[in-house]
Amino acid sequence: MEPGRPVAAVLFDLDGVLTDTSEAHYLAWQRLADEEGLSFDRAANEALRGLSRAESLAVLLAGHPVPAPQRADLMERKNRYYRESLEHRPPRLLPGAQAAVEAAARRGLRTAVVSSSRNTGHILALLGIAERFDHVSDGRAVPNAKPAPDLFLHAAAALRVPIGRCLVVEDAASGVAAALAAGARVVGIGPEERVGAAHQRFDSMAEFDLEAAVKPKL
Repeated sequence: MEPGRPVAAVLFDLDGVLTDTSEAHYLAWQRLADEEGLSFDRAANEALRGLSRAESLAVLLAGHPVPAPQRADLMERKNRYYRESLEHRPPRLLPGAQAAVEAAARRGLRTAVVSSSRNTGHILALLGIAERFDHVSDGRAVPNAKPAPDLFLHAAAALRVPIGRCLVVEDAASGVAAALAAGARVVGIGPEERVGAAHQRFDSMAEFDLEAAVKPKL
């Protein structure tokens, strides 16, 4: 963050910050792994936090050579299973998430959702909060997903706010790394071992304090 310059925008990650669809992801990847005879469990699913679909598939395949057309089919199947799971069990806002978004609006801050997920728009619609944000940058917006800084830079440019005046709220190590590389001020949501590189950390969104997070750091 630019020293002494006030925060003008808040960039929220989606999964793990506004909602939690990790169970739906796990069930989808587990179903795919079972069908393909691949090893997968909940610990492996946790390692996929913050990764794009293609990166997650690469982890699942663990170096197995798979032609590009088959990889595309595997990703499409996983996404279909994931969306089916969401239809059966619609996502919910995490405790504190709505309050954080409303607090940003009251302060007159611009807001965006920045997520590697290509399902971001669909999930925001299911949550009923799509209209609360000024912009959405998802996995379709840029070629390089997190931990590259591109998504955050894309969102800042769309909001017409310098990235140095943006506050990023992230729950994944890859997202924290991406936001730091972009030059934003970063709040980590989760344990120290996962998001400890952020400028500030809260255990959960229920504990997130926007007033403390936007306070200028000299």
